[in-house]
Amino acid sequence: MNQFSQLSKFYILIILLCGVSSNVSGQQSWVNLFENGNLDGFEKLNGKADFLLKDGILTGISTMNTPNTFLATKKKYGDFILEFEVLIENGLNSGVQFRSLSKPEYRNNRVHGYQCELETSPRKWAGGIYDEARRGWLYPLSVNKKGQWAFKTGSWNKVRIQAIGNHINTWVNGIHCARLVDDMTSEGFIAFQVHGIGNKKALEGKKVHWKDVKICTENLESEKWIEAPYANEISYLKNQLTDTEKRKGWRLLWDGTSTEGWVGAKILNDFPSKGWVIEDGNLIVLPSDGGESTNGGDIITKKKYSNFELELEFMLTEGGNSGIKYFVDPFLNKGPGSAIGLEFQILDDKKHPDAKKGVNGNRTIGSLYDLIPAGNLSESNRETKRVNGIGSWNKARIISKNGHVEHWLNNVKVVEFDRYSQIFHALVDNSKYVDWPNFGQLPEGNILLQDHGDRVAFRSIKIREF
Repeated sequence: MNQFSQLSKFYILIILLCGVSSNVSGQQSWVNLFENGNLDGFEKLNGKADFLLKDGILTGISTMNTPNTFLATKKKYGDFILEFEVLIENGLNSGVQFRSLSKPEYRNNRVHGYQCELETSPRKWAGGIYDEARRGWLYPLSVNKKGQWAFKTGSWNKVRIQAIGNHINTWVNGIHCARLVDDMTSEGFIAFQVHGIGNKKALEGKKVHWKDVKICTENLESEKWIEAPYANEISYLKNQLTDTEKRKGWRLLWDGTSTEGWVGAKILNDFPSKGWVIEDGNLIVLPSDGGESTNGGDIITKKKYSNFELELEFMLTEGGNSGIKYFVDPFLNKGPGSAIGLEFQILDDKKHPDAKKGVNGNRTIGSLYDLIPAGNLSESNRETKRVNGIGSWNKARIISKNGHVEHWLNNVKVVEFDRYSQIFHALVDNSKYVDWPNFGQLPEGNILLQDHGDRVAFRSIKIREF
């Protein structure tokens, strides 16, 4: 045997041994959560539904007239990868909590935190991420059409939850569903949920099953899966851009600390000297008399935009009114009132009288103000807009490309139109904008945050151009 053949065999042997060593190491990194054959490491929280463990399968049984019931680990987990298989009987809603908490000072021990949604509803959001008893939907699958078809009702489904640092990802049957960046909670328990069914007799006794539940907390870099490009990333980092956002051309439209890049819509050469403040990374318009641009006045970007995607978060106070305007021409209206442009309405629909004005709700939150009412275009019930309450942050997104415009509210599409279409022109002719020539037809314009005399906060204002 020649020297080359001997060396080749030696290197092959080394590679095989390394592969075996790596595989053994990988296997040792994973722990079965039910390896003891009992539930001694768990505790039941909040509700009264039953959980049974038999032959390695955990079964939760739906029970009438009890709130959501959680079987939670006594141990807390920070960074981890969790895998399991789940089978849900049709009609039930369930989920798996992670990095979740239960504290006496928070709603009397109410379980709260991240949840990987597991459901059988027609909207197909299984694999999305819901913030239980806190912020609501963080990653609905309205933003990931491929992910909507991953879960199979009536079959066992393999689910992976990967939480490493502030990057949280889920897969269902190998399809990337949720791609979230969020830093609110870094550690907490894992819990299996039996969702409350109220007094729905038809759902009583239905079951959700979990099996092959295993977790990895070591060697995560070698075990983690890579994010898929078809899964859109959603970030809730405050006034920061992720590496993915930077790579895709996003930039901060407001830096979180100064007034750089913004001026008064009427004064144009400087930022308003009153009526706006910066506090704790929030850009806040202060309350005055509830009038339109009667205090500090509207503010606009120095730069004009045409084809863009704009995203920001806003927080309303009770009875509040404001708006995000785009394709603004600050020279159109030099008299009293706000500058003129297309408007994403920001409003407390329950308390502000403007919600009942206009036509068919076209002045409610998320609407194209006075033209097109906002509705849920991502779920079967159009009337159910997903609005976070007063004092909570809401995410707004406006997409404009070659005349096609979309409004998104909390990652659900609520308005869609073509600003060059005959339908749009007809809407303008029957609105308060009929007297403004070529309304909505500018090839480019400023972006505006409105002063309507009510306290409203903005943050995480970012944009990318197409």
